[in-house]
Amino acid sequence: MEMPVKPPTVQPPPVGFRERSFFARNPSVLIFIGLLAVFTLAVTLMSEALGTGFLSTSFIKTLGKTLCLCLVAIAMDLVWGYCGILSLGHFAFFGLGGYMIGMWLMYERTKTIVTGSLANAELPPTPEEVRDAIGTQIFGVVGGSEIPWVWAFADSLLIQLALVVLVPGLLALVFGWLAFRSRVTGVYLSILTQAMTLALSLYLFQNDSGLRGNNGLSGLQNVPGAENVPQSVISLWFFWASAVVLALCYLLAAWLVSGKFGNIIRGIRDDEARVRFLGYDVEVYKLLVFTLTAVIAGIAGALYYPQAGIINPAEVAPIASIYLAVWVAIGGRGRLYGAVIGAALVSLLSSWFTGGQAPDLPLGFYTVQWVDWWLVLLGFSFVLVTLFAPQGIGGLVDRLVRKASP
Repeated sequence: MEMPVKPPTVQPPPVGFRERSFFARNPSVLIFIGLLAVFTLAVTLMSEALGTGFLSTSFIKTLGKTLCLCLVAIAMDLVWGYCGILSLGHFAFFGLGGYMIGMWLMYERTKTIVTGSLANAELPPTPEEVRDAIGTQIFGVVGGSEIPWVWAFADSLLIQLALVVLVPGLLALVFGWLAFRSRVTGVYLSILTQAMTLALSLYLFQNDSGLRGNNGLSGLQNVPGAENVPQSVISLWFFWASAVVLALCYLLAAWLVSGKFGNIIRGIRDDEARVRFLGYDVEVYKLLVFTLTAVIAGIAGALYYPQAGIINPAEVAPIASIYLAVWVAIGGRGRLYGAVIGAALVSLLSSWFTGGQAPDLPLGFYTVQWVDWWLVLLGFSFVLVTLFAPQGIGGLVDRLVRKASP
């Protein structure tokens, strides 16, 4: 007589075998968000808006702009550090985002001034008269009085906010589709992105571009509807918005690069032909990364220029995108926190050296004035990092963490 066979007992997998959560696999995300929250709270408590006045309003604007530069550095790290596309045109998307929100800020501010000046007229002004007066006020500096077609939706905040995303995104989508479908790679792609940036900059310099040529858009620090709110409070608003968007985009970028998508784009960076041989549509992935990072750059520009107060075509020049690549290289490409460290460090040092706060260095035969020598120092730092620390500051942080870990 055969004995009944007892079915095998299925043991649950060990705890270490189970898939860990996103934050467990990426502890740097929680560390970054926690440090950013502490930093934001500290700056808020030391601001003039709360009465302490330890940090001036101008310095809080500098810190807010630095957070925006960290945001565009994350975009640059995604497209270059992770996907291997050295784009020398992402600051063009940054500037376009600033122009889109700048049009609404300048139009509404001018409308308030024009409406107030025409309120004392014997007859109430018609909408056409108000619009003509706004056009004269804005474009009189370039010899015009009519509002160009690109300003068709300048009176609508919602549409202009949508254009902050759509204009850089569509430009990147069209450019990327043309470049990637032709399988342009390497230095040739970098040259193409730089040519795109140069063409956009030269177009914006023209007075008939509809964006006031070399004069650019000014008075962007004046938020319509908040005329009675002091600048100390407005600067804090933009600082908070910059911190929140930076945290959200850092979380999004970390989520993208930690999964299968991140493995594929790193594979494209390391060996594009092999990834294509494995059956992946390389061009689609590259186009998606290029477009997404352009949108992030546009959002960063929309937050940056209201804190700067002015934007002109020089901000879109190719040299700005080259600086962006230098920041990411110094911070350590292929590491999101490295891009943030590089952008924040270089931005704050640039404000210190070029703002006249750094003391001159007397050498006896010559006195080094850092206002004139800052760019030389930045270039020399880039050369040193390339030769002796190719993984950047982020690579040094990784080494310290590995030494401290058991």
